[in-house]
Amino acid sequence: MSTSETTDSKPEIYTFRDEDIQRARDLVGVYHAVTQREQYTRATPDIMRNFARSYGDDNPLFTDEEYALDTRWGGQIAPPMINIGLTKDLIADPVPKEQRRPSFRGIHVFVSGTTTDWYRPVYDGDTLYSFQGFENVELKESEFAGRSLIVTRIHVQFNQRAEVVQTQRVITIHTERHESKKRKKYDAIEPASYTPEDIAKIDEIYANEVRRGANTRYFEDVEVGAKLGTMAKGPLTTTDMVVFHSGGYGFAPYTPSSSRLTYKNRQRIAPFYIPNEQGIPDVAQRIHWDSEYARSIGLPAAYDYGMMRDCWLSHYLTDWIGDEGWLETMSSQMRKFNYMGDTHTFTGEVVGKRVEGDRYLVDVELR
Repeated sequence: MSTSETTDSKPEIYTFRDEDIQRARDLVGVYHAVTQREQYTRATPDIMRNFARSYGDDNPLFTDEEYALDTRWGGQIAPPMINIGLTKDLIADPVPKEQRRPSFRGIHVFVSGTTTDWYRPVYDGDTLYSFQGFENVELKESEFAGRSLIVTRIHVQFNQRAEVVQTQRVITIHTERHESKKRKKYDAIEPASYTPEDIAKIDEIYANEVRRGANTRYFEDVEVGAKLGTMAKGPLTTTDMVVFHSGGYGFAPYTPSSSRLTYKNRQRIAPFYIPNEQGIPDVAQRIHWDSEYARSIGLPAAYDYGMMRDCWLSHYLTDWIGDEGWLETMSSQMRKFNYMGDTHTFTGEVVGKRVEGDRYLVDVELR
């Protein structure tokens, strides 16, 4: 007769390490080359089109290489947020050990706001490179997960001609997963549900959305107080998340993968792989499509990416601007989670206009 003994094992609990917090503070103002590549490394018509479509943007300026030949740009250009899916690894000396970013092993991180400045378009054949660093590190207490570390990162992207394409400041909040579950801040939130009438109201918004396109919007015709109209995004589904990933977002530095590549990735970053309800190690990133896992850390359902909402905002603005306009800067704040089933409605109005040298600028407030 043979016997076997089983032992219940609980998942390892990860907490902030004081040395990681101090390392983050020490790295404020220190910048290094980004030596990891994103899903794509060189812009092509297909990549630009698929990225735009991944967040619901059908603007032919971004999706049709023939259409764009007759615009001021002389060819198809990439959507504003292309940097989140397009970066080639930059050849650089190894980062000194004392300047390596803290691992924050097993710590949850999410984007809570960004500010992006754009300087020039990305064309077919362009490659983006990047360097980045910490601008600010702040330790706070939050209702959601107790001790939280707020890190503001700066990313600078430039092309193969060493021309700066854009800069982006990203505010990320780091929390301990077990604390968010214990505090149960969001337990009372019920998943959204819809009647056919509810869907019909959302469909009406979609049907009435207007893309300015080739109908040039002139500076002198824009008035302070003018409304921008309404845009809908949602209801958010798992399919939306899959399509967004297919457009190129969500890979570096974690590089979710399958089969043998997953095995190798688990050896590299084991704490990133958390067993699912079947005992299978899977990426913590699945919190964006796996509601069961989201509930295990104290959230009512899976939720979107902050960068997805930035893509939505850029879509809203470029639809209004038209082909001749240029999105120069955009700032956003993500104050709440956007769960599976939630619907976003965007509105905005012109709150200012001014001339600075040869730049004719219009300020828009988004809601």
